[in-house]
Amino acid sequence: MQDPVQLYYWPTPNGWKVSIALEEMGLPYETTLIDIGKGDQFAPEFLQISPNNRMPAITDPDGPGGAPVSLFESGAILQYLARKTRHFYGADERARLTVDQWLMWQMGGVGPMAGQAHHFLKYAPEEIPYAQDRYRNEVARLYGVLDRQLAKNEYVAGPDYSIADMAIWPWASLWEGQQQTLEDKPHLARWLDLMWSRPGVVAGRALHADLRADRSDTKAQQVLFGK
Repeated sequence: MQDPVQLYYWPTPNGWKVSIALEEMGLPYETTLIDIGKGDQFAPEFLQISPNNRMPAITDPDGPGGAPVSLFESGAILQYLARKTRHFYGADERARLTVDQWLMWQMGGVGPMAGQAHHFLKYAPEEIPYAQDRYRNEVARLYGVLDRQLAKNEYVAGPDYSIADMAIWPWASLWEGQQQTLEDKPHLARWLDLMWSRPGVVAGRALHADLRADRSDTKAQQVLFGK
């Protein structure tokens, strides 16, 4: 039996990307909780695995060549797990290029912009209308791009479910907190429901869901946002 992957995790959109992937790929894993509100991400032993002091990260005892490997950055982890299992990464090189495009689109666009929208709309210590409008509008633009892509495809990168869907869904599923609407994005709404119908998505999203914190906690904000 394969030794389990060690998942360093907290129930956030970035954490869900990897918990969903592990569930969908049927890989055995064990979870080490990294409580980002308490500062676990700055522990020296975790920084050995994730020098950017961010989760998720993984350690796979059965890495390339049978030797252990540790990885940080959710996109890199998804690519690694997809190559390892030969699932959810496209049937050929052309399909993989499309998956990579949309995975990078999430990493460089949806994740950072939606994260900033959450921060300035929900957690910033003072209201800054310019920042709120800037990130709310950019998220709306990105979801418009996604809606048009989903008008042509069942899943984000084409007819098949992929790691691009796993990367994008955790952030897009929180559209209400980003003050977005789905009324003019029917294809995005369809895809969000389709993703919720997948047992692996539900299980990955539910992992330690009870620990999702109230970020209004002052001490947690000081740790998370450097205040």
